[in-house]
Amino acid sequence: GPKGLMPNPKTGTVTPDVVTAINNVKGGQVNFRVDKKGNIHAAIGKVSFDTDKIKENVESFVAAINKQKPASAKGRFIKHAALSLTMSPAVSCDVNELADIK
Repeated sequence: GPKGLMPNPKTGTVTPDVVTAINNVKGGQVNFRVDKKGNIHAAIGKVSFDTDKIKENVESFVAAINKQKPASAKGRFIKHAALSLTMSPAVSCDVNELADIK
């Protein structure tokens, strides 16, 4: 479904190798989706996480996104970034700081 609650082969939740799937989830696998406008949506943390844990998660996520950058892509890969809770306004992030994360 559109909310992502049902098992889906694209996200790896339907697999014949259950042990590997469980180990991936326990190991910190993060699923993200890209909408038609090129926006990336992902869960970075929970409200209960402390600031350092959220920062670590953001850095890991940005590094993973930068690894996916095609060699043919020129210029800045991440043009805008914002964090928000599920039902709250977004807070913009400094893209220049994100560009330094490798």
